[in-house]
Amino acid sequence: MEKLIQITSGRGPLECQWVVSKVLKTFLEELKDNTIDYEIIHRENGDVNMTLKSVTVLLKGKNIREFLETWLGTICWEGKSTFRKLHKRSKWFIGVFELENQEMANFNEKDIRFQTARSQGSGGQNVNKVNTAVRATHIPTNESVFVQDTRSQLNNKKLSIIRLKEKVMGTYIQQLENRMKETWNHHLQVERGNPVRTFSGTDFKSNYQDKSFKKQRNVLKQNLKSYSNDLN
Repeated sequence: MEKLIQITSGRGPLECQWVVSKVLKTFLEELKDNTIDYEIIHRENGDVNMTLKSVTVLLKGKNIREFLETWLGTICWEGKSTFRKLHKRSKWFIGVFELENQEMANFNEKDIRFQTARSQGSGGQNVNKVNTAVRATHIPTNESVFVQDTRSQLNNKKLSIIRLKEKVMGTYIQQLENRMKETWNHHLQVERGNPVRTFSGTDFKSNYQDKSFKKQRNVLKQNLKSYSNDLN
């Protein structure tokens, strides 16, 4: 199963961008705890360092629906702004949303056409005499990158694959957001009230309470199993 999830500050202020970065960290930690694979395929940096306006994460694995039940919706952070200490507001909201009914862009290295060339500019004998630079083109989308970071053609090729994938996926996400602009307006507004999770303080302490009773059920099952063993 695959799910495409976006964590967004909407058009919230800098404080909301900070909350996005903190939520992302917690979100990824819980993904690891639940053995769900993920890949960050697009991010929009915030207005200052260590903040994010939005980030899109591809989830792969089992029990994703159950995991997302505790995440999808409005996230609230309660605390005083670390950027505007005299600001009276104490509650800040962001959103976690699923991008539905969209086919993922298929990036396959077999669809890349590589061309070698001499590196441009100064840099020694290899720059002028050996084709160490690499241009990689993704044939289905016609996106391309030119890499001449090292004097090794092989290393430049590896770098070109990484950068080309980032470029193709970034373009895909941008197109996806544009197509969905009329049906979801999460970048324009984030619903307030009834947050699925609430965090507080500069240490971003979670106030979330697990209401699924999963832990209680597991304990009960274990007790019943022990009782059954005792009877036998």
